[in-house]
Amino acid sequence: MAKLTLPDGCDVLEVMPRQTAGDLVIFYIHGGGFVFGSPETHAAMLAQLATRTGARVVMPRYRLAPEFPYPAAIEDVEAAYLALIHSGVDAGNIIIGGDSAGGALTFNLLGQIVASHWPMPRGAFSFSPFVDFAHRGASLRENATREAVLPVERAEQWVQSYLAGADQKNPRISALDANYQGASPVWISVGDTEILRDDARRIQQRLKDQGAAVKFREAHDLPHVWPIFHNILPEARQTLDELASWIKALPRPANES
Repeated sequence: MAKLTLPDGCDVLEVMPRQTAGDLVIFYIHGGGFVFGSPETHAAMLAQLATRTGARVVMPRYRLAPEFPYPAAIEDVEAAYLALIHSGVDAGNIIIGGDSAGGALTFNLLGQIVASHWPMPRGAFSFSPFVDFAHRGASLRENATREAVLPVERAEQWVQSYLAGADQKNPRISALDANYQGASPVWISVGDTEILRDDARRIQQRLKDQGAAVKFREAHDLPHVWPIFHNILPEARQTLDELASWIKALPRPANES
């Protein structure tokens, strides 16, 4: 496999399982409200997923707001995905995924893959995706005092830092307005007490409306991106087990040569 050629300011962190199973690669986009986080903050969780699937994990390090607002993060993620394919990895062996803001970038990437006719990955997944930048979901109000991790007021500040005046309804920005016709299967999880509960519900409905196969899991009374707490929550380990089983059962894309 060739070395990844990436733009300045973008690199990747790789996590390898002790035992690999085939050529599967998980391309994972970390969360952090577009303003913080890194591959290192999520590496332990992805190591757990790598162990369960036998997959190599590649995590792009994208530029963060407010120093680098839209479209920097999207451009870096797209460049890393294409570089992974150009390095010799078959798109049919790639699973893309991300959490929270990384979930938004995951669906941005999936929409761009569809729009640009890039090689389609085998599947995509997201933990607690942050996709409704207009904050239209009732869960922001209903769960404002129940949310254990992500404060409503901070979420709005992060979005504004990221957008920096860009049109939030632009389909390249808004995952809820993108076209997913012909997209690979998708797996989504969210907690019913999260402020992003309705973000997840709406993106899964958008995907279904566009013809995508979606596996949706809404769990009771679990924190934002709970799989990251795999060392203390049995529910986190169970969710990683469920996701790993879904990944291993995915068929290769039908249009693959």
